[in-house]
Amino acid sequence: MKSFNHVAGKDCGRIVFYGLSTCVWCKKTRLLLDDLGVAYEYIYVDLLDGEEQERAMAEVRRWNPNESFPTLVFKDSSCVLGFDEAKIRAAIGS
Repeated sequence: MKSFNHVAGKDCGRIVFYGLSTCVWCKKTRLLLDDLGVAYEYIYVDLLDGEEQERAMAEVRRWNPNESFPTLVFKDSSCVLGFDEAKIRAAIGS
């Protein structure tokens, strides 16, 4: 799969963001992560092609059977679906 983009910041454990480049809630989620100053990895699933996109969607489905965006995975053990500031802050510990 195409490599994730990395955003530098405070290490709060691995944070992986799956989003769509055209999604307003995905944009708000990334802005929140940036404002919190945490390190995270992200990938825009809609910008992937063919097998890469299917592999990314398989990973999204693993955490989010509804395949909605944004999907945030924290430390490979918990997930926040959609833009939910309180849940995102709680998962990060801020």
